[in-house]
Amino acid sequence: MASKLSSKHLHNEDEAFAYVEARVWPNGPVCPHCGGVERISKMQGKSTRKGLYKCYQCRKPFTVRMGTIFESSKVPLHVWLQAIFLIAGSKKGISSNQLASILGLTVKTAWFLSHRIREAMREGDLAPFGQGGGAVEVGETYIGRKKGMPIRGAYHHKMAVLGLVDRETGKARLFHVDKASGANIQPIVLENLSREARLMTDENYMYRRIGREFAEHSAVHHYNKEYVRGDVTTNTVEGAFSIFKRGMRGVYQHCAEKHLHRYLAEFEFRYSHRLALGVDDTARADKILSGIVGKRLTYERAGAR
Repeated sequence: MASKLSSKHLHNEDEAFAYVEARVWPNGPVCPHCGGVERISKMQGKSTRKGLYKCYQCRKPFTVRMGTIFESSKVPLHVWLQAIFLIAGSKKGISSNQLASILGLTVKTAWFLSHRIREAMREGDLAPFGQGGGAVEVGETYIGRKKGMPIRGAYHHKMAVLGLVDRETGKARLFHVDKASGANIQPIVLENLSREARLMTDENYMYRRIGREFAEHSAVHHYNKEYVRGDVTTNTVEGAFSIFKRGMRGVYQHCAEKHLHRYLAEFEFRYSHRLALGVDDTARADKILSGIVGKRLTYERAGAR
């Protein structure tokens, strides 16, 4: 079986443009300036930029990079596709240092490139979990340390993460919350779960009030060493948290709070499009490409490391 890394679009710039164009423009080129689809011609000539088109409706040139995470980047498109494949296929993530070493980039470029790809991994699917009375596990965890926050107690100085996992679809949603309190968590749960869902949590008091909004609320009592009772458990969401934590501690090691939402998007995306759900590395990378439009992230917005 041939290596997936031997695919032509990962090594040849013309093939890379053709590959991206087929996914961004399945029905043919679309002008990002005026939205036109007619009277568009591909520019020819040895000195012409790769993948350059001209729209004769607004008379402006463009490539498939424009309006995407690739815009204004000097990194070759086939190298971008290599980076996307590596990030898509690394269950616990891949560090900027490792990415820079593999792709022959500076660490600064690899870091910025990684954050642009994470932006493309933000799906924004608003379909509620638990439709039809399905079980949804909800839990919270803590990671890292808030800037300038002294160590106090077990988790008060750490960054809080809320996790939701729909057992029927196997998909997850991860949210950074300022504090794991009922006031912060309730609006997120209500917005992301169908009211007919079967809510499953631990015994934390804040979930009691939230649970009244749903068809059913069951809790396991971790304090009493109860982790499973019939089909009531939070082990699935805890499993998603464990992958996230192993990646953050073992691969990324440090994450500023202002960037946490992007790392959460990365781990959420891979979990929701994992092999157990029938999505292999190639399909996962193609899924990232479907989210590149309108997600351009500038260096100023990304913020310095």
